[in-house]
Amino acid sequence: MQDHTLPPDQLEAGTPAYRRANFAVFLGGFACFAMLYGTQPLLPLLAETFAVSPTHASLSVSYGTGALALALIPASLLSDRFGRLALMRIALALAAMLAMTCAFARSFDELLLLRALLGVTLAGLPAAAMAYLGEEIAPSAQGRAMGLYIAGNAFGGMSGRFMAAAITDLSNWRVALFVIGVVGAAAAFAFFFALPASRHFRRRSIRLQAVGRDAAALFSDAGLPWLFLCAFLLMGAFVALYNFLTFRLVAPPFSLGQTAIGGIFLLYLVGTWASAWAGQLADRIGRRNVLWMMVCLMLAGVGLTWLSWLPALIAGVALFTLGYFGAHTTCSGWVGRRAGARRALAAAIYLSSYYLGSSILGSTVGLAWDAGQWAAVASVLMGLCAVVLGVAMHLRRIPRVGQSVTTRNTATALGAGCRS
Repeated sequence: MQDHTLPPDQLEAGTPAYRRANFAVFLGGFACFAMLYGTQPLLPLLAETFAVSPTHASLSVSYGTGALALALIPASLLSDRFGRLALMRIALALAAMLAMTCAFARSFDELLLLRALLGVTLAGLPAAAMAYLGEEIAPSAQGRAMGLYIAGNAFGGMSGRFMAAAITDLSNWRVALFVIGVVGAAAAFAFFFALPASRHFRRRSIRLQAVGRDAAALFSDAGLPWLFLCAFLLMGAFVALYNFLTFRLVAPPFSLGQTAIGGIFLLYLVGTWASAWAGQLADRIGRRNVLWMMVCLMLAGVGLTWLSWLPALIAGVALFTLGYFGAHTTCSGWVGRRAGARRALAAAIYLSSYYLGSSILGSTVGLAWDAGQWAAVASVLMGLCAVVLGVAMHLRRIPRVGQSVTTRNTATALGAGCRS
């Protein structure tokens, strides 16, 4: 039943404006992740080229994601003050220029600096995109819209990684990074014209006292802190798996080349589909019923990667990828539902946790690789997934938004029938 207290001109599924919004945020997510993770399949090559360890080489990913994590909350405040569209457009344009500049790095330290600056500029896109979807899309279609946005992330991550690997085989890693920057610039250009204007954006105060009150309210919610923890652990496990999978695949018994390793990242197509599917499933049966199922798929996938038979390993990575994107879609949509009017800050905290997981766990799991190679890495990943499963089971028992003490004032705006 439609909640008539909601703004009547929010974008409903099937309308031309809804399709334009989905296309634009899909492109934005695509460009963001293609540029952010373009160095991931090149880690063994970067380690060899710059004479650094695997853990040190992984910093080319972690510096970008770590800087993005630290910039997300300031970016969300700018979004609250100056609007969603302007911030997203500027972020993508500047990031594309920096992505192309990475191709000219003269040392590994210079590459790390440029990757960190790239992360800072990219922060404007995810900080504003989740808030934009929460404001402009009708509640009945938000799960699908969030799923398509994350599908864009998945497709961009896959495309950036595969392009980097394939172009490196044909030319070199510098040409590969430059081409990814050019692709990011083209996506930014299309994004600029495709995204519908914000009609429900309302400026919020960015004074520290007001921000502190909003943050305190978010962290006193029964579910949001647990969802922030899920973001940290899910992304950390996911990036760690793909970071150190590359080192496993170049070594015996697999001994794969750069293009073949890049082909493994085509499994992100599974994530593209899983994001949209999980968003629709959450709209139908509720997020608390979807999250734990997705984490179980991740655990099963890690188990299969223990095998030294390539088809089984690929199946395990595919299953893990499906579960991860389904879980992330579920959690990110849940945050927007529970946060109400504070959704921009909540999205920034969620994504900050998410990218800190990528930065911190994505590199520190390398210590497990140093100690026991893949068996040790897989053991750590299963431990991380087990913790998320425990959190998911706890989240099944928390009050819904309309019953939550800290969020009851926003229950009317969210709609009495929404699953949260």
